[in-house]
Amino acid sequence: MNKKIFILILFCLSIDYTCYAESGNKLNPFEFPNSNQVLPTTNTDAQYIISGSVEKNIDITLDNCIKIALGNNPQINAAFQDILAADARIKQVWSNYFPTFSWQTGYTRLRQLQLSDALGENLEFNYFLLGQISLQQMLYDFGVTQNQATIRKLDYESYKKSFEAIVNNVIYQTKDAYFNLLYTYENKRVAQDTVRKFELFYNQAKAFYKSGMNPKVDVTIAETNLSNAKLKLIQADNAINLAKARLNNIMGVPYLEKYNPCDKLEFMPINITFDESIAIARESRPELKQAEIKVETANQTLKLAKKSFLPTLSFESQFQRGGKSWDSNYGFNIGGYLTFPTINTMLVKNEIKEARFLYDKELANAINTQNNIYLEIQNAYLTLAEKRNQLPVSIIQVKQAKENYDLSYGRYRVGEGSPTELKDAENTYEQAQLTYYTSLYQYNSAKAELERAIGKNLVSCDNEVFLEK
Repeated sequence: MNKKIFILILFCLSIDYTCYAESGNKLNPFEFPNSNQVLPTTNTDAQYIISGSVEKNIDITLDNCIKIALGNNPQINAAFQDILAADARIKQVWSNYFPTFSWQTGYTRLRQLQLSDALGENLEFNYFLLGQISLQQMLYDFGVTQNQATIRKLDYESYKKSFEAIVNNVIYQTKDAYFNLLYTYENKRVAQDTVRKFELFYNQAKAFYKSGMNPKVDVTIAETNLSNAKLKLIQADNAINLAKARLNNIMGVPYLEKYNPCDKLEFMPINITFDESIAIARESRPELKQAEIKVETANQTLKLAKKSFLPTLSFESQFQRGGKSWDSNYGFNIGGYLTFPTINTMLVKNEIKEARFLYDKELANAINTQNNIYLEIQNAYLTLAEKRNQLPVSIIQVKQAKENYDLSYGRYRVGEGSPTELKDAENTYEQAQLTYYTSLYQYNSAKAELERAIGKNLVSCDNEVFLEK
């Protein structure tokens, strides 16, 4: 009796398994389509480009981007125009030593009222001025013009340092944007690889479901994972366009679109000590030089304020022709003049005080600039060291995550693993890759930040550091 019951149970189980397997052969293609039918759609017509047309993609490197930025960034152009304007202001000051010419002509109707009352008759006549030519030459102003010219020269040097600082910042921004673009391409490659792996997962789950080995929920999980992966791929592709837009804006060519970067994110070791970074910054950082120039400018302004009461020695001559007719009379005068300014002692005294306070202010600003640059170098140096130390760990994580994924996928292919285990393994592997590329991008960005902080580009070669000329 027990034997018959056991045979009956086996028969029922075989019927259930046969029904289950048979139901697995009837998949709804709209609910569970093939993996190639749910890929993101692309416009294939847009990929056909006429050879030699302006729409053809070009390869671009970091050096190309920097050259484009230096030639097209509007901030650099504006800073260069400031230099030219400062040079013109120097010449304007020196023009005080150049002679000035003036010429005037006129007609006047005169009536001598006092003489009319005394003589009892009206004395009216016309006075014609054919021309009056004046020549004036400043001979000496006791160093006032010299101080003004010195201030303008210092302003000129300050604008030059501002130009160098802007160029330094633009180069850093270009590097950071370019490295970010390379990171988005790596992110897209990871997203594409993730989509490919989830396609394998999806197809395997369908095969298991058709054979009746796994339930339908495995296919649903696999399809959800594939959809999420493709959504990330779309986001990664859009991130490339956003990174290009940022890079184009920094380069000053916002409409440049058809190009592909030739480089990839790489680890370029830079062996430089913190003390060496500080020493380089003292010689190369333009903001430090600019702070020193501002202190000297304030000093020259103080000296100029103390000369407010000094006179001006000048030479002047005039020639005039005119009279009751256009050419009835003529005359001239020649003389030297020592002209004293109108002095307001309280005003001059407080102008000197103001100049002295501003000089002390620039001294404090110079110290503050030095402290801030020291902090920038310290932050950049420590960040670079941190990112350099993260790279070996992130590489190990990628290897471990890849091994874990291979094991999980192998277990799932033979029917031993679960879809949740495979999903977690794939997500861990994807995240490990992104972490590695993020660390690599952050390392290169920190290297560019350190170069900006010290004011020099660093080139590594055989673990030796060279300053780029």
